[in-house]
Amino acid sequence: MVRLNKVAKGISGSVLAKVEYFNPGNSTKDRMALKMIEDAEKAGLLKPGGTIIEGTSGNTGMGLALTAVAKGYKCIFTMADKQSQEKINILRAVGAEVIVCPTNVEPDDPRSYYSVARKLNKEIPNSIYPNQYDNPSNAKAHFETTGPEIWNQTAGKITHYVATVGTGGSMCGTARYLKQQNPELIAVGIDTYGSVFKKYKETGIFDKNEIYPYLTEGFGEDILPQNVNFEVIDQFIKVTDKDGAIAARRLAREEGLFVGWSSGSALHGALEYAKDNLKKDDVMVILLPDHGTRYLNKVYNDMWMKDHGFLEERAYGTAREIIARRNGKDSLLTVTKSSTIGEAIRIMNQEGVDQMPVVEGSEFVGSVTTAALVEKIIHDPTIKNKAVAEIMDKPMQVVALDSTLDVLSSMLNKSNKALLVRDEQENAHIITQHDILKAMTM
Repeated sequence: MVRLNKVAKGISGSVLAKVEYFNPGNSTKDRMALKMIEDAEKAGLLKPGGTIIEGTSGNTGMGLALTAVAKGYKCIFTMADKQSQEKINILRAVGAEVIVCPTNVEPDDPRSYYSVARKLNKEIPNSIYPNQYDNPSNAKAHFETTGPEIWNQTAGKITHYVATVGTGGSMCGTARYLKQQNPELIAVGIDTYGSVFKKYKETGIFDKNEIYPYLTEGFGEDILPQNVNFEVIDQFIKVTDKDGAIAARRLAREEGLFVGWSSGSALHGALEYAKDNLKKDDVMVILLPDHGTRYLNKVYNDMWMKDHGFLEERAYGTAREIIARRNGKDSLLTVTKSSTIGEAIRIMNQEGVDQMPVVEGSEFVGSVTTAALVEKIIHDPTIKNKAVAEIMDKPMQVVALDSTLDVLSSMLNKSNKALLVRDEQENAHIITQHDILKAMTM
């Protein structure tokens, strides 16, 4: 447990960090990895010489791999392609097989790292898929270890617990223990833009429109894991990729804590909450999940940070800046699936736009472009009376708010005429090639 001094300057009360990189695999995931395997052994689900198969963002894989080395098991891990190369290399160094899967697919898509792990488990004899998302041993590990440690290390004085939420284990297992000791304790969950947790907690609605690509690793989800117990989380705070990355670097430079990206996100969200809510006698503990060595080519690489618009000295602007320059003047024009093609043409002519998203309720389900409409009308002039649903193209891709112009331009091509981006209020905006060209010449 480390007291934070410089980064918490001006905050009332005490701000402490539970630094988890002291675990053997340098992350908090070691706790639940060992617990899941030992519980599987006790239940007779894992036998000598067996194979452990899991979908991981890296740290759970490391904990499972070290456990496998000690106990004589094989390991196969599936990972999303946004994870750092360091994580992949480390897992392979300790003998694991790593299969990299695409990030931007639905969870039930056969290519997703969830689906690939389940498929391998069915195909490989004497294998186990621990499934950290729904395995109760995950949260139980933190209920039995992390919670009691924090309670004892603060002599029972902790009033606020802050952690990122991914599988839910480190937040919910720990918070459940702490709330049993002190029912007044406040648990603050840190979420990221592109994840469903915050809105689900506040409204009970699983909104697919909340889901879009983000860069931060290790927390936030496009599913609702069973280990996420929303009853023990009092409030969620969302943190951007950029704010998390900058805060991680602050912890290294100002506190001497060389931690990972999600640790920075936890710090930023915790300080946002503390500014208005922490009182003089309060004690806040922030869980810092892993070590900075996992992010040497990302968060701790100045060139990478500049290229993504996370440092002031950068070569490119961002989607955020394009939207900001509009000063709230760009209301997103849409048509529904049941709108006629003639209606779509009239709106596009009237407003001078070349493409529009197609919506059904609150979801983006397709898109229409002038180029496609012209081609279809030439072949069939009567098509104007048909529904947009009959000729619409695939939905526009949703991108992260801090995506830089070079990234945006690389995503715009013949199949992607425009992109959608959500601001911090979750409002959608459209970005076209014209927007990028204008931004590059300013």
